[in-house]
Amino acid sequence: MPVELVERKLKTALPVHLVAKDRLDAAGLPPSTIAWARANGFSGEAGRTLAVPSENGALAGALFGLGDGESALALGALARALPEGDWHFVSTLAEPDLAAIALVLSGYVFTRYGKKPGKALRFSLPSGAEAAYVRRIADGVFLTRDLVNTPTSDMGPDDLEAAVRTLAKKHKAEVSVTKGDDLLKKNFPMIHAVGRASVSAPRLIDMIWGPKNAPKVTLVGKGVCFDTGGLDIKPSSGMLLMKKDMGGAANVLGLASMIMAAGLKIRLRVLIPAVENSIAGNAFRPGDVLASRKGITVEVGNTDAEGRLVLADALALADDDEPQLLIDMATLTGAARVALGPDLPPFYTGDEALASELAAASAAVEDPLWRMPLWKPYDAKLSSKIADINNVTSDGFAGSITAALFLKRFVEKSAGWAHFDIFAWNPSDRPYGLAGGEAQGIRALERVISKRYA
Repeated sequence: MPVELVERKLKTALPVHLVAKDRLDAAGLPPSTIAWARANGFSGEAGRTLAVPSENGALAGALFGLGDGESALALGALARALPEGDWHFVSTLAEPDLAAIALVLSGYVFTRYGKKPGKALRFSLPSGAEAAYVRRIADGVFLTRDLVNTPTSDMGPDDLEAAVRTLAKKHKAEVSVTKGDDLLKKNFPMIHAVGRASVSAPRLIDMIWGPKNAPKVTLVGKGVCFDTGGLDIKPSSGMLLMKKDMGGAANVLGLASMIMAAGLKIRLRVLIPAVENSIAGNAFRPGDVLASRKGITVEVGNTDAEGRLVLADALALADDDEPQLLIDMATLTGAARVALGPDLPPFYTGDEALASELAAASAAVEDPLWRMPLWKPYDAKLSSKIADINNVTSDGFAGSITAALFLKRFVEKSAGWAHFDIFAWNPSDRPYGLAGGEAQGIRALERVISKRYA
């Protein structure tokens, strides 16, 4: 990691002073430092870093502006603003774990294809921060980012399966895979239909970890490794980021990494339908009626609404196991981005207790989430004249809600279920990470699951 946290006081570490907006005089700084700050127009503006020289001109430390102090993750900006070397915080931090996570996440660089690593920084672990927690959260986020950032040439269904097997080996989990025409034999017809046109066979990846008699937590992630839109083909501009259409799978794997590293007392299951929605003579078509694992027949109103089809078969399998908690994550709809933008993923659940826990966790760890309604009157929009259900509506309204309602039909037995319609991407640089693949919602989910099953 370009940013290393050290669990001891570094003798060579330079101080970072945190300054609230317009509170220079209250920051406990020497008069010379206050004068330097004012000479440089620094008054604690949010995210601004100012290097402080000593009397002989050498670097003596730095000031960092907290602004009004709303975000601990804002401290991640330090990782890119400070010169290489050793540093420590002078002030006691209100959220030491979050500050440490922000620093480590901000140092992430995707280097697989030749980009150079960022500058090396070492920080003394902030007082009150738990090093093991920070590292397992960062490792899960980095796994998610790496998977999403990797182009489909190196992250097709075969590669995604390999990534699951690597994670499983690290934590002694078990993996089974149903692949190709075996999907039909074992009753996963919609996963097969969506992925059959690709040269890389569709598959359902099933990873299991933890004691058999422990509470069951199941994670389902959309693993569409590339989405052309199928025969309802996307325009070229719409395909530019489709390597990230497996962002749901990447996020549940990041969350699984956090859970297994923490040794939580659960029976964890991760299900990933891994496919490419490609175009060939055997591609599924608009107007086709597909059977599903649950027995519900689905008319295909649009082949570009394929994610809900593969998720439905996986959710039906998960639901048969009657887990205490069932979570699915997917880069499912553009409608979610229109409603809430790229930074704020909606989630859907009928479980009021779970919704409250997620809202509290989202705020506590600064992992934005927003509950959206499973508005039952919209369910009729998914009607079909020839099948039990259509995979899209005819009017185009409430696309994220109706997609969630579609998935809800395949979940009946689970004690608690929530669906997350994520973007899995930073369109621009943030204090805690560069533009590119991103983990969304999984830090909040880790907190909820850890509190439930510690």
